[in-house]
Amino acid sequence: MTRETTCWIPEGLAGERTDVGLARLLGISRTQAAALAEEGRVEVDGARVGKSDPLPAGGLLSAKLRVAAPPGPPPEEDVADDVLPIVYRDADLVIVDKPVGIAAHVGPGWSGPTVLGILARRGVSLASEGPAERQGIVQRLDVGTSGLMAVACSNVAYRGLKRAFKQREVSKTYHAAVHGLLDPMRGSIDAAIGRHPGGRFRFAVTEGGKRAVTHYEVLEVFPGACLASVDLETGRTHQIRVHLAAVGHPLLGDPLYGGNPREAERLGLERQWLHAVQLGFTHPVTGEQVRAESPYPADLTQALERLRGVEQ
Repeated sequence: MTRETTCWIPEGLAGERTDVGLARLLGISRTQAAALAEEGRVEVDGARVGKSDPLPAGGLLSAKLRVAAPPGPPPEEDVADDVLPIVYRDADLVIVDKPVGIAAHVGPGWSGPTVLGILARRGVSLASEGPAERQGIVQRLDVGTSGLMAVACSNVAYRGLKRAFKQREVSKTYHAAVHGLLDPMRGSIDAAIGRHPGGRFRFAVTEGGKRAVTHYEVLEVFPGACLASVDLETGRTHQIRVHLAAVGHPLLGDPLYGGNPREAERLGLERQWLHAVQLGFTHPVTGEQVRAESPYPADLTQALERLRGVEQ
């Protein structure tokens, strides 16, 4: 079977032959890269390229690699109960600490475990309002993003939380590790986001998109990277990934938005370094303040240790 790897072509590879640039980006031999191009498995901006064609800076490079068939995501019933910790629960809502590899709800092309499916199997009653496939969902995290996520159990909580998210009354803090050093080290990104014209599952800063605002502050600096705390004023799909890539600092482990695959391999990352560390809001029924925090999972901790030089 094949696996498609997609990444942006950095300025440093502009004008390089396709086989040379592909080898450097993916950490494969030049012979392997040339073979992929000759077999029509390499495209730039949707058009096939030959092994000697020069690479354009900023182009979107896609390569179809031969890989062994993976086992695939486990069926819902095979997921252990402790895989999805519940950090807060009452009659009206739950907050879960979602790991990577679990989707918020069912969707096109996803046959693996979901937050809603696991909660239902545990006997957690969910709100009946909302679209059928995502009843109770008031916020979503990507399959490749870990951390805190709230789910409504009652209809009154569903309506209250949806309103709170829409009116920006919910505190949502993420930590993100990115390429390079954000400058200034504390700032905001206010740029509309819409669907990318060249990718069905990709988003971009566009003139006709919906307004999106991201606030950030650098927490720690490493050689060639930094760790930042990110607060969302809005909640657009892929907002953090798109905004940070747009200012030249894509997430580590996120080749779809410009992350370097070789650096991700060095750090042991198989997904973007992004974690929802804190969630806070006023309880929609009791009026009490609800706040939850989540520690970094093992893969993100390991990547940080390698960035710090603690683990070689």
